[in-house]
Amino acid sequence: EYIHMYVYMYLYTIVHIYDTCKMFGSGIIQTFNASSFHVRTNCPFTLTHFTHDQVDYDITTLRGDDGLLSQMEIIVNKIRTVVQIGGILVEKKSVSLPYDHTYQHIFQYGTYTRLRSLLFPLSVTWHTLPAGIDTVMVRLLQKHIHTDKNIFTKNLEQLITSSMIPDDFCQIRDNVFAVNHLCNKFFSHTMDCLQDRNPHFLRLCEENMYSYESSNYVRCSFFSEVVQQCRHNSYIWIIWRTLTGCAAPTCPGDLVYEEQGAAFVPSCSNFNPSHSRQNLIRSCVCPEGSVLNDQTDGFHCVNISKCPCKFAGRSYVSGDKRSTNCQTCVCQAGGWHCSENSCPPRCLLEGQFVTTFDGKQYAVPGKCAYVASQGLNWTIMVRFSEKYSSLHTAVLQLPQVLDHALVFWQSSMFVQVQTSFGMKIQVQMSPEIQLYITLPRNNPYNFIHLSGLCGNSNNDTTDDFTTSTGIVENSPQPFALSWSVGTCAANIPPICSNFHVMCSVLRDQTGIFAKCHDHIPADQFYTTCVGRTCNCGSHLQQCLCVALGSYAKACAILGVAVGDWRKATNCTLTCANNQQFFYDTRTCNHTCRSLSGPDPRCWSGDAPVEGCGCPEGTHLNQGGVCTPKSECECHYSGGAIQPGPVVIDGLQCLCENGELHCSKDCGCRNGKVCYHCSERPVNTAQKTCDIRCPLGCYCPHDQYEDHRGNCVSMDNCTCVYSGKVFAPGQHVKTNCKTCTCGQGRWHCTDEPCPGQCQVYGNGHYQTFDSKWYRFNGHCQYTLVEDHCGNENGSFSVSVESVPCCDEEMTCSRSIVLDIYGTVTLTLSDQRVTRRLQTNTTSPMDLLYATRTVGLYIIVSVPSKGITLIWDKHTRITVELQPNWRSRVCGLCGNFDSSAMNDLRTSGSAVLSSPMVFGNSWKAATPPCSDVTTEMFPCKRNSYCAAWAQRRCMIITSDTFKDCHLKVDPEPYYQACVQESCSCEFEGKFLGFCTAVAAYAEACSDQGVCVNWRTPAQCRTLNLSTSDFLFFFG
Repeated sequence: EYIHMYVYMYLYTIVHIYDTCKMFGSGIIQTFNASSFHVRTNCPFTLTHFTHDQVDYDITTLRGDDGLLSQMEIIVNKIRTVVQIGGILVEKKSVSLPYDHTYQHIFQYGTYTRLRSLLFPLSVTWHTLPAGIDTVMVRLLQKHIHTDKNIFTKNLEQLITSSMIPDDFCQIRDNVFAVNHLCNKFFSHTMDCLQDRNPHFLRLCEENMYSYESSNYVRCSFFSEVVQQCRHNSYIWIIWRTLTGCAAPTCPGDLVYEEQGAAFVPSCSNFNPSHSRQNLIRSCVCPEGSVLNDQTDGFHCVNISKCPCKFAGRSYVSGDKRSTNCQTCVCQAGGWHCSENSCPPRCLLEGQFVTTFDGKQYAVPGKCAYVASQGLNWTIMVRFSEKYSSLHTAVLQLPQVLDHALVFWQSSMFVQVQTSFGMKIQVQMSPEIQLYITLPRNNPYNFIHLSGLCGNSNNDTTDDFTTSTGIVENSPQPFALSWSVGTCAANIPPICSNFHVMCSVLRDQTGIFAKCHDHIPADQFYTTCVGRTCNCGSHLQQCLCVALGSYAKACAILGVAVGDWRKATNCTLTCANNQQFFYDTRTCNHTCRSLSGPDPRCWSGDAPVEGCGCPEGTHLNQGGVCTPKSECECHYSGGAIQPGPVVIDGLQCLCENGELHCSKDCGCRNGKVCYHCSERPVNTAQKTCDIRCPLGCYCPHDQYEDHRGNCVSMDNCTCVYSGKVFAPGQHVKTNCKTCTCGQGRWHCTDEPCPGQCQVYGNGHYQTFDSKWYRFNGHCQYTLVEDHCGNENGSFSVSVESVPCCDEEMTCSRSIVLDIYGTVTLTLSDQRVTRRLQTNTTSPMDLLYATRTVGLYIIVSVPSKGITLIWDKHTRITVELQPNWRSRVCGLCGNFDSSAMNDLRTSGSAVLSSPMVFGNSWKAATPPCSDVTTEMFPCKRNSYCAAWAQRRCMIITSDTFKDCHLKVDPEPYYQACVQESCSCEFEGKFLGFCTAVAAYAEACSDQGVCVNWRTPAQCRTLNLSTSDFLFFFG
């Protein structure tokens, strides 16, 4: 057995202190150590240059003859950003704000513009005027300033000389100053705040103003920055603009200027941009009681109640409604308020892929017979083809009562089954058999105790894998096999990754399916498409078309028509005779038989189907031909007759327009009425039972075969869990449940269970309710919070990716835990830093604890029931105690046991694609642009894909075989392949090791410890003189 060895180390939180270097006026520089001087030159000037972690940072400026900067160049890891009159260029291309790159963000910051590096805690802030740049501020961590020899550690003369980039046309001039009455007047009012620095700033003022006396820009830039040296309650703040003649800036639209305003203006997208990170700076803001309407052009301020909403690229005014077949949403105060989903629960069996009534998706492991679903007195059985990974037959077993089901063709492709107790079944008959089971919205008595492959329809996806013996499995294989009929082996190949190009049409954001992406995410359909095509054999195009049709059908159920997708994807179908193809075929009142009386096909009300049918104005006759009504045959109890006169039961009848008209004169007496057999309804239901018993060996009466093949009494029946056999009375603990084996079934007691959410690598997320999705953005995002649109919240956890040198890969992740009103903890650069918030009174040592455990840093807040587990790189796990259930939101979902509603956008009840969902949880401070395209490393680096797949097979190999039945390896394998698809050395090995460690830890949580690390593969940390091996991850 492996022994867990934990190494505990005390971890002290560090308080980060930033210093700022400034350049303003006509050449005044204030260094990081707060000394200031004036430089008069038109030469390019290096404001700062340093190297950190082999990444170069350069900031150079160029001053024009008018005293203002005409250009500033910022280089971060070879990415060149140029700020000049008229705009901002990144790599010689003009950009608009906010601008986001893997290495840096550029955004509006009050009346300033700010560039923030993601590779290093560096920010550059500048103020742009029509004539140039009058102010530049560079902000760095104090610890980096004092350890770098290149940053302002020389004497003044050496510093200025070494910072110049001379050329043949520039020069350094000696500083000249003259008595300036405005300077003397201004500094006569600053003695109380500048004190002994007053003479020095007076001298700088005179140097700054010399030869620029007529320049308002130079003058006002200087006085504006000097005022910042004084406290905000100083008298100079009140009089300085009047004293110097520097008018307040003019703001666009409805905005008004504030000297100490919000750097990030409250808007319709975010009413409260920041809880604790808000900065006060010169800013243009909306009048009190209003917010900026950032959903439209211009700078218009509106009351919150008038904020518009957006959906699928379209803007809606407050009060507007939008609807699908399942839901109606109303725009209110910038957010969508939606009705509950009114669509009935539906189970899908499409190829080897199953979607339960509660929305959980998985693949069955074997080509066997299964119980798809069963209730109190009905069962649906399915059998998979031995040759293909698709259904072969479906059997509906009903109680022995007449007229419990109506069966008819809904189109040339679909058979409809309508039961008398409300269940509806659609069977796609061609080109492959697929099954769709729909329950009534309000489940009657027949649907209380559902079980089988389709789950139990209780809006809880965490118990969908309940086996036939009553225990919840974590992996789909043992669950599905428990519902197999007879012996069954896992013989369906696992999902492969070689056919992504064919299925990529589902993800194409400009393709035929794009209009449905905002309603139904295509990711899972893409995964099943890849699985179906790669295991298809010779009928590749047919399998592709069936997979694409599954997504089109899901869209049609919501009422979203994607258009002629079959033509766009070379999946067109040919109809027999003179029938035509329709995407919404209805046989209701469209057959010749329907003309003879009420058409029961009109009562189904099930999902629309595609297929061949008759055009409007024609009806389908017995021969499968569309004919005018006048040519339709008539149907009665004796069969069908052609149009025209006919004698039936000795009476003259006429078949006309599909209806049979007969004489009513039967010569009845004694109160009897005339009743023709031609009008008598006939029950054509089958009344035979076909019960066959195959020849074989069975246990005798009152005995049962146990899992070892022995015949035993009921009390001695064994149980099975995760592939292991347990004797009667034995216990297992799983997922906060304690289960006891008795009479062949598990009897479980449940306890409240903490929730875990994790993210790692290039945006692989697993929510509290175990939904997997991928979202890779470059901004800061809310991982989890309890604000959720309410007035009060107590905490938030946000995350931000830190890129590798290969800009497409993530090498680290910065995490911010904000305990509102108390403290902000930042997990970054392999350490924890702390910032106390205003008016903090709680003892910090009682509020939270930090410690290292092996490879991990753990931060716990016991009073809140919050724990963060960080691997010091890209992986962060958030654990919440059960009391947070249904009280949180963010990228981690809502922790309500249903994975179906996890992708709710911020501030609304709208379910969306991972990309739209992720963008909605983007932090409003600082501003950052949306992700508009998805990046797939294996597509970008296709030459690395084979290496990645081969490397990641460790997850599905015998190394982890003891875990496969306890934790489904498939999502971890897929994430590993994406993480490893980088041929840049740092990214591919870090991503691979993180992905495998995530699966190893999930196995450890289920009691399976795997020694998978080797000296050549993801070797462990070496602490001091001892090597420590951590088998849990």
